[in-house]
Amino acid sequence: MTEPDEQVVLVDEDGEPIGTAPKATVHDADTPLHLAFSCHVVDGAGRLLVTRRALSKRTWPGVWTNSFCGHPAPGESMESAIARRALDELGVVLVDVAPLLPDFRYRATDASGVVENEVCPVFSARTDDDVLPDPDEVVEFRWIDRADLEAATAAAPWAFSPWLNLQLEAMAAQRA
Repeated sequence: MTEPDEQVVLVDEDGEPIGTAPKATVHDADTPLHLAFSCHVVDGAGRLLVTRRALSKRTWPGVWTNSFCGHPAPGESMESAIARRALDELGVVLVDVAPLLPDFRYRATDASGVVENEVCPVFSARTDDDVLPDPDEVVEFRWIDRADLEAATAAAPWAFSPWLNLQLEAMAAQRA
């Protein structure tokens, strides 16, 4: 859950920091561009962890998405933010964190009119830990083969977060 004093980093069109704002106030119908990240976690067998967002989430409640997302705090490195959110949201420690889509950016509007507007580098990582999700963040999770995930998002894109769909398209384009 969002802490009352949690801040996000506002960025300009080039992704350069220009200030901060309370996280609780930036996700609305006129969301300013801000910094975030997404992470795709695999296990030792190479399966990808997908999570279903808690039904209490303000945006895209109940949809399936990548392993986890978050926002670095002002002055926090991406690596620290990723480690913090992995532990807080999933109860796991990550290794082999690496950029996957360093220039990813998206804007999407959910059914309630709330806008996500993020410069959101995408990372990959690995864990061998048991997933112990925070129920305020994750209602369900699955380990899945990437090909099965790509087939599922192609068949029912509405059941997945728009950023996951866009990330998978960008990864497919990189492979082509």
